[in-house]
Amino acid sequence: MVYAWQDDGISPHSETRSFNKGMGRRFQWHDMIRVLFVCMGNICRSPMAQGVLEKRLDEEQLRDQVQVDSAGTHHYHGGDAPDRRGVAAAHRRGIDISAQRARPVRDSDFEDFDLILAMDSDNERTLRGICPPFFGDRVKLVLEFAPDLREREVPDPYYVGGEGFEKVLDMLDLCMEELMDELHDRLARRDTLA
Repeated sequence: MVYAWQDDGISPHSETRSFNKGMGRRFQWHDMIRVLFVCMGNICRSPMAQGVLEKRLDEEQLRDQVQVDSAGTHHYHGGDAPDRRGVAAAHRRGIDISAQRARPVRDSDFEDFDLILAMDSDNERTLRGICPPFFGDRVKLVLEFAPDLREREVPDPYYVGGEGFEKVLDMLDLCMEELMDELHDRLARRDTLA
């Protein structure tokens, strides 16, 4: 278990026990860093992002320290599997997202996740509109982790076809180096508090 003050950038989550310790600040026990990817329906972009990051975590043997999930800002695909074209494109890269199921963003996600990464500005705006102010710094655009890309948003491939899914995976791959650096930094900060 790791000790961390709530306002240190390491969030509480469901595996966390909290209690007050002096001066009214909440003290947390932390086991994992948690990342949530968010798109509109949670059947295309965010499941692929989840799969890409999970593959990187497997390669670096960090799956026991970082938990990844995905969700949608809209509720109409709840319980659905990812789009078959995204499943096929991910599979060609050695990533299996077929077992994922769509779910909407929950109120508790803002407290439970350390990073909430939106695929585009519409989803970021929606997230910020429902996010409690205390957790607002957790919401970011995923392409903030790809500063060399001209694009600032991951386009929705749903109406584009197979090439659109490949482009999304390429863009997500470009994000992973800096995102992994961020996760390593957070894990190092967490470990210094142990």
